[in-house]
Amino acid sequence: MKNKTKNATLKSIIDVILYENPSTQDEIAERLGITRRYVTKLLQPLIREGVVRRAYIVDIKKFDEFPELFGEEVTSREYAGSFFIKEILRDMAQHVCKQLNKSFRSLEEYDEDLANEALKMDYITNTMHEKVRSSVDTAIAMNPYSEFSKTMAFTEIAYDLERIGDHSAIIANFAIKESYEVDPAMMEYLRDMFSIAVEMVKTAMDAFLNEKLELKATLMSLEDDIHRIQKNALNCVATQMAETPFEDKERSTYYISLSRVVKTLERIADISIEIFDTAGEYYRNIPRTTTPERFRRREREES
Repeated sequence: MKNKTKNATLKSIIDVILYENPSTQDEIAERLGITRRYVTKLLQPLIREGVVRRAYIVDIKKFDEFPELFGEEVTSREYAGSFFIKEILRDMAQHVCKQLNKSFRSLEEYDEDLANEALKMDYITNTMHEKVRSSVDTAIAMNPYSEFSKTMAFTEIAYDLERIGDHSAIIANFAIKESYEVDPAMMEYLRDMFSIAVEMVKTAMDAFLNEKLELKATLMSLEDDIHRIQKNALNCVATQMAETPFEDKERSTYYISLSRVVKTLERIADISIEIFDTAGEYYRNIPRTTTPERFRRREREES
C-alpha cells in the first residue's frame, strides 16, 4: 500500500510538471498539498538519471527507459510519452462511461436534473480531449523522431471518446426536450442496446490500453447483438409511429427523436470498433480501412 501511495504521488508530481510548468519544487508541493521535502525525495532519482531536468521539464524519451519506477507493466511496443498519455485516456474512458450511465439514467427516470448533470460532464470530456492533444504535441516536440503515426493514434482515440461523449449528450437532451416518457416495451430494447454499447466501449479501450487484440471476437459478437436488437427497436418505433394520427405532430417529433436515440447507441458501438481498429494498427501495424464501420457491416450483410 505504501509503494502504491508513493507511486501515485510521483505520477501526480510529473503530471504537474508536464501540464502546469512549475518553476520550483515549492510550487509543485503547494499544488499537490505535500511538503517540498517529499517532492525532493521523490524527484531525486529522476533528476539524477536526467529524466527530470531543471527547471522541471520531463524528458519523455528518457522517462520511457524507467517504467519500473512505478511497477507498471509496459507493453512490448511502448514508446516515448505513451505512459502518461495512456493514463489520461484511461481516465477519459472511465469518465465517458460514467457520463453515458448518467445520461441513460436520465432517460430511464425521465429526470431533467440528471440529464443536466450529464451534459455538464461533457465539458470535462472535452477538456480531457484537449489534454491528450496537448500531451501528444509535447511528446512530438520533445522527441520529433518518434513514430509519428503511433503518437497520433492517441489523439484519434481521444477524439473517438469525445464523440461518444457527444452521443451521450443526445440521450440526455432527449430526457430534457421530449414531452413523453419511453414506454416499457421500447425501454427494454434501449436498455439492452445501452448495456452492450457500454460493454463495447470498455472492451475496445481494454484492447487499446493493454494490447489485448484477442478481444476482437468478443467485440464482434457484441456488435452482432446490438445490431440485431437495433432492428427490433426501430421496428417498434415504426409500428408506434404508424399508429399515431397524422395531425399529432408533437408525438411524431417524439418518435423521430426516439429513433435518433436508437441510432446514437448504434454509433457508440461503431466507434468502439474504430477504437479497436486503431489498436490493431498501433500494436501490429494492421492498416485500418477507410470505409466507416456501418458501411462495412452493410457489405457483410449483403454478401
